[in-house]
Amino acid sequence: MAHHCRPLGSGVPLHIGGSFTVLRSLPMTQTRAASLITVLTALLAVLLAPAPASAASLQEVTGFGSNPGALRMYRYVPDGLPAGRPVVVAAHGCTQNASGYATGTGWLQLADRWGFSVVLPQQQSANNLSGCFNWFQTGDIQRGQGEAASIAQMVDRQLADTGGDASRVYVTGLSAGGAMTSVMMAAYPEKFRAGGVVAGLPYGCAQAAGSPYVCMYVGATQTPDQWGDRVRAARPGYGGPWPTLTVLQGSADYTVKPVNMTDLVEQWTDVHGTDQAADVSDTVAGYPHQVFRGPAGNSVVETYSLTGMGHGQPVDPGTGSAQCGAVGAYFLDVNLCAAHRLALAWGLDG
Repeated sequence: MAHHCRPLGSGVPLHIGGSFTVLRSLPMTQTRAASLITVLTALLAVLLAPAPASAASLQEVTGFGSNPGALRMYRYVPDGLPAGRPVVVAAHGCTQNASGYATGTGWLQLADRWGFSVVLPQQQSANNLSGCFNWFQTGDIQRGQGEAASIAQMVDRQLADTGGDASRVYVTGLSAGGAMTSVMMAAYPEKFRAGGVVAGLPYGCAQAAGSPYVCMYVGATQTPDQWGDRVRAARPGYGGPWPTLTVLQGSADYTVKPVNMTDLVEQWTDVHGTDQAADVSDTVAGYPHQVFRGPAGNSVVETYSLTGMGHGQPVDPGTGSAQCGAVGAYFLDVNLCAAHRLALAWGLDG
């Protein structure tokens, strides 16, 4: 998979070092001596200048709860973030980690631009050798248990520490992280206003298919009502509101087949009490886009089919207002940034 490389910028020391080389080759006249003093003075000013205030960076948080899933918690809080701001939970895919996912997706760019914090759960190899969240293990996807409970505890800690808006918490992830997004929406629907599944799977898919691999490569045979029942059983007696869902899926994904986006649509339209007929079918950045509205007329499920894209997170590197993310393994430049589309759907742009 191709990686884009960027040249290193010319910093002040390199520039001044070059000046020294030029000056040494000239006769040391009074004029040249004065020039040398000027350069040395400039260099001294650079060296003695106070360091700029450090920018926000990814921090690990420990002791965030009983952590039954034995996950690690990282977070990003922009400098000076006021209380009452939204929280986005972003879960990495297999073989990835919190830091790489934070940077590759563009979520940190958007957090700085629009003012919200980001929670980044990280899997440990002791739990899964490939670094995948265990979306297929019954003990990790039920309310109050395993990895699902650990991520819920991270949300509570983040809201407490930042004074975040508990009514504006969102969850998203890629692949196994996308499957865990479905888990969090089902097991803890009261905590999340919306979710964004990128190349992920519906809740309970491995159990319905009898195998995670059948789920990924073939899909599970369920009716919309059966799919919806799996979500409703995850939070017995819950009357809503349920999180809304956005799905982004590559049409040429052979790791998580596109049938899983169809199944996600069936699952969550059923949960929201509407049919599986799209109310809007158009294109965004040239890609098929659909919106499914609930009984109240609001969007409850939205899909993007990334034509020709394989398995990965859609990104669109650059400095434009709709651009974000960085190209790398499983970060695919398709001129559409998933994080940006999700942020717009969730109203994070203010």
